[in-house]
Formats: sequence, C-alpha cells, structure tokens
Amino acid sequence: MGGRTGRGRMTHGHHRATPWPEARARAARAGAEARAAAGRPPVRVPLGQALSRTLAEPLRALTDLPSFDSSAMDGWAVAGPGPWTVREESVLAGHAGAAALAPGEAVRIATGARVPAGATAVVRSEHARTEAPAGSPADSPADSPVDPPADSPAGTVLLHPLRAVVTGQDIRPRGQECRAGDELLPAGTVVGPAVLGLAAAAGYDEPAVLPRPRVEILVLGDELLTSGLPRDGLIRDALGPMLGPWLTALGAEVLATRRIGDDAEALYDAVTGSAAELVVTTGGTAAGPVDHVHRVLDKAGATLLVDGVKVRPGHPMLLARLDPGRHLVGLPGNPLAAVSGLLTLAAPLLAALTEEPAAAAEAPRAPVHDAVQGHPYDTRLVPVVHRDGTAVPLHYNGPAMLRGIAAADAMAVVPPGGAEPGRRLELLALPRPTETPSAQGACFT
Repeated sequence: MGGRTGRGRMTHGHHRATPWPEARARAARAGAEARAAAGRPPVRVPLGQALSRTLAEPLRALTDLPSFDSSAMDGWAVAGPGPWTVREESVLAGHAGAAALAPGEAVRIATGARVPAGATAVVRSEHARTEAPAGSPADSPADSPVDPPADSPAGTVLLHPLRAVVTGQDIRPRGQECRAGDELLPAGTVVGPAVLGLAAAAGYDEPAVLPRPRVEILVLGDELLTSGLPRDGLIRDALGPMLGPWLTALGAEVLATRRIGDDAEALYDAVTGSAAELVVTTGGTAAGPVDHVHRVLDKAGATLLVDGVKVRPGHPMLLARLDPGRHLVGLPGNPLAAVSGLLTLAAPLLAALTEEPAAAAEAPRAPVHDAVQGHPYDTRLVPVVHRDGTAVPLHYNGPAMLRGIAAADAMAVVPPGGAEPGRRLELLALPRPTETPSAQGACFT
C-alpha cells in the first residue's frame, strides 16, 4: 500500500524499513526540530504540580537563606561573656523576636527562632546551668539556690556556661546557605522532592518549568472491548489503559484516549483535528483491509519519516510529520509490539521534545545471563529482569503478550543474530511504580 507524503509517494514494506538505531535517531531529531519550531515558552505551575517537571530557567533564590539569624539549637541566646542575667521571656520559632540583649543578658530560645539583636552566641540547654535566688525553686534539677551577686537585682536568675562559649556558636547567620539572587540550580534540572523543598524554602510558589508535550491517543479496532471477558471474536483493549500512564511517565500531557474503531473517515478527522503535538495511534499500520493509517496520512499530506523498523516485535511501526511541530507515531496493534514502538519512536521523540537530560545519556548495559535467540536481520527487544548483575531474559515475549514485560525491569536490545551468555546488551528502562514489584513467579528462559 502506498503512502503519499509531503515529499511524494513512498512505498512501505520490509525493504523500506529503517534499521532500529537509525529509527531512534530520526525520532530524536524530529523531537528536537519540533521543539525548535514550537519555541515552547516556559509555564509556571503550582509547586505541588512541579514534581518530575524540568526547570525552564535557573532556580534563583528569592530571599536570603536563612532570611534572618536563627538559633540552631534549643537553649539560651546570650550576649557577651557569662555568667548572664536571665530575662523571663522566651523566644519561640514563628514569633516576633525578643528585644535586643544587653551585654551580660540571656534569654531562652527555641530552634529556628530569630536570634535577638545583640546576641553573640547560643548556648545549648545541656551546656549551661542556672542559679536561682536563695529560697526560690531551682530552674534546673542540678541547680541549688544560692545568693545572687551583690550587684544583681533581687530575684535575678543567673546562667552559667558548662564549657567554653565561642562567638557565633549555634547561630545560623542570615544568608548562610545563599543570598537573594544566587543560582541554586541550573535550567534543565528535573524537579525531585528535594528540589521542591529547596524551591519552597527559596520563596517559590510557582516555579517556571518546560511545558509538557500534549499527546492524544487514538485506539483503533472494532474488535476491542473496554470491559468484561473476551467473547465472540472480541478481545479486551490492553493498550488503552496502558499507553496513557506510560506516555505520562515519558513526560507527556495526555489530553485524551479515544477509541476510533476501524473507520478511516473518523480517523482522518481525529488526526487532522487534534490539538496535540503528538498523536499516537494503535494498530492499522500494516497493509490489511482495515489498516487505514497510511491512507489517512496520505490524505493529510503528512511526511513519513519512518515507515517500518527492522525490529522484532513491532516491525510495522511508523513516524510521520503532520505539520511543523506536530507528529504521529503509529504503533502496531499487538501489545508487546506497541511497547516496542513506544520505546523505539515515542520515547526518544518526547525526550528530545522535552529536553530531558537523560536523553543524551548513554543507555546502561548489562551482561545477558542466558543465550538469546536473535532475528537474522532485525534487532530484537526482549523483556529482562536484573539478577546478580546480569540481565535475565523472560519468557512470554511474543508480540501479543504482556506477561513478560509486566514482570520486567527493562527491555534488552538484542542485535541481529542473537547474543551469547555474558554479552553486554543495551537496556531500555521501563516506567516503574514507586515500589518495584517483585519478579517472583516470572518465567525465565
């Protein structure tokens, strides 16, 4: 079946298929070109929504940190050398600071509280003792009432250090961590939990992050059920529930998952009318009687960038440019083949589009534990789990199967011809939940 492109008609088939490494490279270039074409201005999001987003500009401190001199410990703020006359008040965190201390004065202070002006040090509670006036209850269990010095007012409580006091001890000075305007993190940093905390401390309510590419998923096929058991030639839709979370994990904003069926006109309307920067279709990429994706792309004037990939599973995947800045990834309909298409085309395109720093990083490698049969000419993607420093291939790795990849840690890239035990293979990471489930019970080769 032919597919008209913006540069003329292309015939698709195995002889036109793109080698797997080149297909990924083309997808990454397409993402970079789309990013340049769109401009992608930064967006500001509430701090609670910034997790896993990428900083669009350097994170600069909006205030000094700390923003005032504060106590690092519970104890006493003191002025000058001791012993000190204790004032009756206390200084607590979150409250207005006490009046300035005169030399020879002390005041109780809590961790995080503003240090009064005039204070020269904070003495920890366990490093000092108080002396109460004769006849008064002792302020500390170890204290015994004594007569105050002759020059002290009646009822004065004195604070005595139990070790040497160094000027500035246990005081966090204003600006110790940073000054307002200092760059805390560069643009391109992925926001993790610690970055959220730093941004909050530095005064941010809405940090500037890169926009997420908008993605729309079109699930094709009249044979798909959305609930219940398979029956009468109908099967459950496995891709609809899976693709949205997977693309979200790749940094996309999924606008919708729509079920189109095997309707060429409906598919054309959905593709050309989508507001998404990336349209992902499932099925319909081969040359069967209801495989409409090539005809729709032909009618829409799209440019085919990848029309088939030399990879198993997932050979009939494709990548097309709809408009400058807009693309379509056509995934095969078989579940594991569709995952192969995600990893081969959608993942590198989205990584480049979102300027994901990991996109430029070299993929990890590990020695394969067992021999893996290869395809004579094509790359194979095989689900594996990590065990004792090796990648162990899993059974149930056929194009229509998800059982293997559901237990997998990664997909191993097996070159044409296969791999012998011990050969180091490239590993493609898979999105994982916060707590990775055990692969116990998975079937190994």
